[in-house]
Amino acid sequence: MESQTIRTYTTASQTRTNETEPEARAGTERERGRERESGQESERAAEELLCPECGGRLAEDAAHGETVCQECGLVVEEGEIDHGPEWRAFDSAERDEKKRTGAPTTRMMHDKGLSSQIGWQNRDAYGNALSARKRQQMQRLRTWDERFRTRDSKERNLKQALGEIERMSSALGLSQDVKETASVIYRRALAEDMLPGRSIEGIATAALYAAARQAGVPRSVDEVAAVSRVEEMEFKRAYRYVVRELGLEIAPPNPDEYLPRFASDLDVSNETETRARELLQTAAEKGVHSGKSPVGLAAAALYAAALLTNQRITQDAVSAAADVSTVTIRNRYQELLEAQDLGVPA
Repeated sequence: MESQTIRTYTTASQTRTNETEPEARAGTERERGRERESGQESERAAEELLCPECGGRLAEDAAHGETVCQECGLVVEEGEIDHGPEWRAFDSAERDEKKRTGAPTTRMMHDKGLSSQIGWQNRDAYGNALSARKRQQMQRLRTWDERFRTRDSKERNLKQALGEIERMSSALGLSQDVKETASVIYRRALAEDMLPGRSIEGIATAALYAAARQAGVPRSVDEVAAVSRVEEMEFKRAYRYVVRELGLEIAPPNPDEYLPRFASDLDVSNETETRARELLQTAAEKGVHSGKSPVGLAAAALYAAALLTNQRITQDAVSAAADVSTVTIRNRYQELLEAQDLGVPA
């Protein structure tokens, strides 16, 4: 009985051994195949690092984007694409500071552009149009995504105000720097709880006007009021309130800052623009500009300079470009010429 059991066990062991031998041989063959492939790849890599002409070593010239043989100077590859960042860093601290992913942050968005947004295209990853049921589902997802992005009243307030600043800046032709500065001023006003009792549009208009004044690219009150959704009087009150409460240091507008824009609109010569600057400088030295609108002075200086340089230009053209009345131009240009001790041309 015992011998029979031993023989049975031995037979079962031999059976298991016979069953595992093909698997072991297959595994060995796979390992050998991987070794052969890795060896072939190594050989190809070694061949790629050798010059096809002389067999010398190849080196990459990062300055010119070329692969050059160090022995014979043969250019093996050229015009390589640099997939690295567009910025340079000369130490580890600067490299860590410049490292980033995605678009840069901006203060022109209520969340500074850090959150994601569901696109408006009703197409899948392959560019195929979505079905009606999927489009409805995506629209519901966009609605909920928009609600979660502005979860409290301050974020909704900020989103509306920044949209107004963007709209008015585009209408006035202001730069991105002015938009960013205006958004910072509005964020400060919102953080200091200056909005209760005042309209969002009024404070947004005041922030944009203050930012333009600070950047040295001022727009007249009439120009800003024309693109604003509030009345001019409300805009002025909001501006004075913002400047006073936030302690903004804004110098009085200088008529010289309006000259380049008006001169460009009127297409006058450089000589006329230079003469207008001289008239304004003399008027400032003699105190003639005190208490007078800088826009009217700039327009009158251009008209007076055009008369002195024999360039034909009408008061109506200057009035349309500067958005001031012809009466203001006549009165101011006579004062500027008298400050220069010049007679009024007939």
